[in-house]
Amino acid sequence: MTPFPGLIAATTQQRIGFFVAVFMIVGWLAYLFVTLRQRDPSALPGSEVELAPNRKPYYTDEELEGPRLERALGWALVLLAICSIGPLAYWLNEPSRQAGAVETFDEASVHRGESLFQPTNSPEHGAHFGCATCHGAKGEGASTLYSITDYLGQKRQVTWSAPAINTAALKFDEEEIRTILVYGRANTPMPAWGVEGGGPMNTQQIDDLVNYLEHIKLSPEEAKKVSAEAAATEARAGGGSATSGEVLFRANCARCHTQGWSYGEPRVMGGGGAFGPNLTGGETLRQFPDIEDMIEFITEGSEYAQGYGVAGVGDDAGGGMPGFGQVLTPEQIRAIVEYERTL
Repeated sequence: MTPFPGLIAATTQQRIGFFVAVFMIVGWLAYLFVTLRQRDPSALPGSEVELAPNRKPYYTDEELEGPRLERALGWALVLLAICSIGPLAYWLNEPSRQAGAVETFDEASVHRGESLFQPTNSPEHGAHFGCATCHGAKGEGASTLYSITDYLGQKRQVTWSAPAINTAALKFDEEEIRTILVYGRANTPMPAWGVEGGGPMNTQQIDDLVNYLEHIKLSPEEAKKVSAEAAATEARAGGGSATSGEVLFRANCARCHTQGWSYGEPRVMGGGGAFGPNLTGGETLRQFPDIEDMIEFITEGSEYAQGYGVAGVGDDAGGGMPGFGQVLTPEQIRAIVEYERTL
């Protein structure tokens, strides 16, 4: 067991400060020890006036201006060189020091975000808000119980499939993710987490979560592999080919465009509208007469207050239409578009 367990978690600056303090204390103790050892215990009180060094005859001019003076001047030259070169060396190291400070700050932010993400009963030290309970330990997606009022007016609990968020940073930009976290998703288990939205997290905590989501995001190659596996699972569960537009739509789009899909009770198959707009009845053809425009829109996603298609406007700064260009292949996106244009 280490005698100073706190040093393990201390920063480099804290460790340096600790060792400097220890060095100074040891130095003072050594000075007192040597001084007391040199004192003559038999000397009478007051005799130190005659015995003090400044009462003794000092060096002669010849002794002062000889090797002793040369040594003093030599040390003065060494100290002058240190004082001259030191600021320059510090200046040369400044860019890397600043970069290191930014990197350290980012790492600390990600670590805090990871703590916030953990289940509320996590044994780790720190604040935990339970994001992993719904979204999985690494943001891979999970499920949670949620109370709904169905179309018959009956209140009941359902098992809601929470989405994977290890691809959120591939679909949404940073500001969109921050807005989703702050204001939540109405009529879903996703609550408002930010103070501005009525939640418990301050701005720093929201920023830490955003940085953590950026840290755990999959690479585009990994995301496309996961999407292909999800389509294969959907094909086995609901029938069809994993490469068909219908199956790809169910695996990637139905959550937002089909009411009830998230809890296993889809009301209008194919895209009757929920959080996203209704895609049936030829709506996609009217919004996007040119198929290539629609493909580009699904690839890039919507931008707040920016137009798309015929009279479409991105009106949700926090989680409008995500961009699927980094999680689906061009062939998969085209298959989805061709399917949607038949609804």
